[in-house]
Amino acid sequence: MLEQLKKPNDIKRIPELKLPELADEIRKFLVESLSETGGHLASNLGSVELTIALHKVLNLPKDKLIWDVGHQAYTHKILTGRKAGFEKLRQEGGVSGFPRREESVCDSFDTGHSSTSISAGLGLVKARDLKKENHTVVSVIGDGALTGGMAYEAMNNAAELKTNYIIVLNDNNMSISPNVGGISSYLTEIRTASAYTDFKMGVTSALEKIPGVGKGMIDALRKTKSSIKQFVIPGMLFENMGLTYVGPVDGHDIKSMVKVFQEARRFEGPIVVHVITEKGRGYEPAMRHPSRFHGTSPFEIENGIPKKRSNPTWTDIFSTVMRKMGDREPGVVAITAAMTEGVGLKRFANMFPDRFYDVGIAEEHAVTFAAGLAAGGLIPVVAIYSTFLQRAFDQLLHDVCMQNLHVVFAIDRAGLVGADGKTHQGAFDLSYLNMMPNMTVMAPKNKWELSDMMKFAVHCEGPVAIRYPRGEAYTGLEDHREPVEYQKGEVIRRGERIAILAVGSKVKTAVEVAELLEKDGIHPTLTNMRFIKPFDRELVKELAATHDCLFTIEENVKIGGFGEQVLLYVHEEKLDVDVKIIAISDIFVEHGSVDYQEKITGLDADSIAALIRNYGE
Repeated sequence: MLEQLKKPNDIKRIPELKLPELADEIRKFLVESLSETGGHLASNLGSVELTIALHKVLNLPKDKLIWDVGHQAYTHKILTGRKAGFEKLRQEGGVSGFPRREESVCDSFDTGHSSTSISAGLGLVKARDLKKENHTVVSVIGDGALTGGMAYEAMNNAAELKTNYIIVLNDNNMSISPNVGGISSYLTEIRTASAYTDFKMGVTSALEKIPGVGKGMIDALRKTKSSIKQFVIPGMLFENMGLTYVGPVDGHDIKSMVKVFQEARRFEGPIVVHVITEKGRGYEPAMRHPSRFHGTSPFEIENGIPKKRSNPTWTDIFSTVMRKMGDREPGVVAITAAMTEGVGLKRFANMFPDRFYDVGIAEEHAVTFAAGLAAGGLIPVVAIYSTFLQRAFDQLLHDVCMQNLHVVFAIDRAGLVGADGKTHQGAFDLSYLNMMPNMTVMAPKNKWELSDMMKFAVHCEGPVAIRYPRGEAYTGLEDHREPVEYQKGEVIRRGERIAILAVGSKVKTAVEVAELLEKDGIHPTLTNMRFIKPFDRELVKELAATHDCLFTIEENVKIGGFGEQVLLYVHEEKLDVDVKIIAISDIFVEHGSVDYQEKITGLDADSIAALIRNYGE
């Protein structure tokens, strides 16, 4: 049946009785395809029937469907004619792993970060109403995303609507790591409160049979804060906020969901349809290990084992350092925003459960919570991806830096991240951290320096950020392990005329560049700057006095980055040296391999060597 789905709404030609068979085909295709390319598997396996039911009811692209985060939208892409693009999923020339308006008119809103879908959907509803259009708007949000405060800000606004807006709560009891906190407990109560659901449906069915008055009584009941409802499901959060609640509904029963969604389209006002799904459904390894199969590399279908075993990653090194630090430093506590395994804190959490805090998908709260811990005399380490830390910009500036509190930020996935693409590139952290008073920013050249910098940061003062990339940790330059000294860089090798000032992950690239240039008789000085803020001004002044040009290399956007700080310093001090900044230009970098992304941004060794060769010609 998959071959019949060439364009949007082709699914409407498939008989309802055949839809479970279609779901099986889609699951088989996803497992086979992602075993070759990698991608977000568990979340997509869990949302197959839900997506089929929505596509059966909605008329795309006239109706608008917004996916929160978007890593559960693969079936949506298949049903809108993009199956062929899965051969190169998340690779150059293939489909993105997230919804993209430029990819299809059926993608209503670009997503990639969490808890945004209700805000975006509400905006589309208001635009529809002002333009006097009549299409349906649906936002699909996971229970994990409900740990993010932005979702409640949007629901608070949505409660005032007098027109139709459907919010589908896709509840699989997971975000990336298992859900935590009061919302998770609340949803668990709803899942188990079948007595209330059965009672409500029975009363509704009975009233519908009363001619003339039944519908009015149902409407009145919907608006009443029922004491029975309050007793069986404490709080009834959604209805108390002014949102009509329907559910829970079996998220793998297509027929039931089609019926509920058809009814929901007719409702005048905001309505939440609570759907229960199973993450990883249909593939045993993903059902057993949903966190591991949230975002997976290529794997063997028979057992789910990765096809390629990697060397220790930067995240692995951080994980080991934190475990050892937990033993040595009783004041150290660790914080993550729903990414316990992703950021490498699983072992710390297991060994020191009283000193580990998973705050859910709530980056703003994570940072201010860390500020409170620091004000209370502890040493909080906030482990977070670069792309997600930018969501807490104000909290970094106002709550941590302004008070000069000792919070350590372990910034994973800094720089180019590859397949996740433009929504996840960690290419902005140097720029927004550079501008914050009191902030210290470091970047390690190899795995040993990450360990040394973590130890240094814990005993430092004020806010400290250490940024490191995705992937295998660099093991070169093992003989260069000078002690980390505040604001001091290191010279790896002395040369002439040209000095390369490399930051973090680009030290490895700089070594490759130097090797290429030496074949042409060019012998550059190679430095590992270590500190981005404050950078080593004495070293820069020394190099400026003995070289013709300083080439700065960083895996960050040029605007506000390390290179611009060096250029400003050279200008202010009137140093007689040229400065050439090699960084990411003013663009969003699309998905593909990191090698591909380095080439298109000019950050690969060949491109940098060519620039240096051409200097002075």
